[in-house]
Amino acid sequence: MDKKDLRIVYMGTPDFAVESLRCLVEGGYNVVGVVTVADKPIGRHGSALQPSPVKQYAVAHRLPVLQPEKLKDEAFLEALRAWKADVQVVVAFRMLPEAVWAMPRLGTFNLHASLLPQYRGAAPINWAVINGEKETGVTTFFLDHQIDTGKVIRQERVPVADDDDAGAVHDRLMLLGGKLVVETVDLILEGKAEAVPQSSFAVEGPLHAAPKIFKETCRIDWSRPAKEIYDFIRGLSPYPAAWTEMLSPEGTATAVKIYKAGKRLSPHPFAPGTLLLQGKDTLCVAVDGGFIDILSLQAAGKKRLDAKDFLHGFKYREGMQVR
Repeated sequence: MDKKDLRIVYMGTPDFAVESLRCLVEGGYNVVGVVTVADKPIGRHGSALQPSPVKQYAVAHRLPVLQPEKLKDEAFLEALRAWKADVQVVVAFRMLPEAVWAMPRLGTFNLHASLLPQYRGAAPINWAVINGEKETGVTTFFLDHQIDTGKVIRQERVPVADDDDAGAVHDRLMLLGGKLVVETVDLILEGKAEAVPQSSFAVEGPLHAAPKIFKETCRIDWSRPAKEIYDFIRGLSPYPAAWTEMLSPEGTATAVKIYKAGKRLSPHPFAPGTLLLQGKDTLCVAVDGGFIDILSLQAAGKKRLDAKDFLHGFKYREGMQVR
């Protein structure tokens, strides 16, 4: 079968998923339709609707689009069947019911942004960086009844540098993922997609999960060691961003997001969470085993600023804390 004859239905939502769709479309593959989320209200009163990045790409390239509210809705299933997909490709979408993933004759495969079985879940990139991993990657696997547990088709690895944040790793994996999706489709076309169980992969140490991240997940625990806090901040940057509260000596609290930080490992006499000013343009926090230098931050209701610019309008006083 030629790639122009293989009928592909693509499912995805965010920017991460656009690259794989682009690689398929511009590579001459036969994408017969796209499934994505419903347009979301935006603006002060929610009067305007914002389509997902995947929908924007699909519309620009005149691809048919379905936006089901419920994936088990019979009207959606009937429309999906009408596309007569040979294979479905899923990238950063949602959990599919069996009625959907079992529909194509050649199966449904997913691109996941980790080296499965590590980091199953909704936020694999964030958690890999938070946990200080030196390596991560992307995996394609066939969907089955459980989340992120299906048989693996292909994997590609990438190093994670000590100064990488989640945004940098996201972009690297997004590009690599697009290539891996095309390679996986080619294997399926050639009848060579010999998937293997995840249990066959050797894993050093415990398996790490990658659950969805909520606001309270992002609050910095300043009692942790310096390296852990540093990794936590970069693992949540640029989105959704780690946050804390700055406390004046009188106890007034200001919520602040921290996007970029540095770490210095050295002994000191300060209690963890003590906010310090070094020179005229450096804010740092004393923590277990050293200091966290705050390099880029955003106070509630304000713009994101470098620390030097932030300090122009910030009145530091001895005795300030973060919590």
